[in-house]
Amino acid sequence: MKHFQLDGEIRQKGNKAVIKAFRKQGLVPCNLYGLGMDNVLFTVKAKDLKMVTDTPASYIIDLNLGGKTYMAVLHELQFHPVSDECLHVDFLAVDEKKPIAIEVPLNIFGHPKGVQAGGKFVQLCRKLRVSALMENLPDQLDIDVTPLGLEKRITAGDLNYDGISIISPKTTIICRVNATRAAQQAAAEAAE
Repeated sequence: MKHFQLDGEIRQKGNKAVIKAFRKQGLVPCNLYGLGMDNVLFTVKAKDLKMVTDTPASYIIDLNLGGKTYMAVLHELQFHPVSDECLHVDFLAVDEKKPIAIEVPLNIFGHPKGVQAGGKFVQLCRKLRVSALMENLPDQLDIDVTPLGLEKRITAGDLNYDGISIISPKTTIICRVNATRAAQQAAAEAAE
């Protein structure tokens, strides 16, 4: 999986006024925790953070804080309901030797047989949550939809990858081919 380097400044715990002052300066308050370490409070530039949050890709983030580097993943993001600005980010520290749970984007390719028969392809899921060691984490999960027929679907339980466990519920529907009215009429006429 790709790494992304993010620089931050350590901060002290503060009240609402201090947090608002950070945001006015274009900084986003953040928190790093996990792996039995004490919480680390810090700020990052909002413009740098957008390079991680405003993309469908997933990253292992190398945080540079006060001369130390921590490996982490995005755990939770809070956005303003109107302006859609990032208000707060929680990072979860990770270790190369322990499995990491992260959302990975899907790469759907191929031309379904059901579409060739007059159906309509519908993608319902863009990312799946997986768990794997850092060396086994893919940048994306490839799914071939070529054998997908009319009224057929692919669920998370249908997928299998070496060295990767899918954490998303097995019943999560990733994509399907719906029968259109024209395809249903053609099938009815062929049956008659």
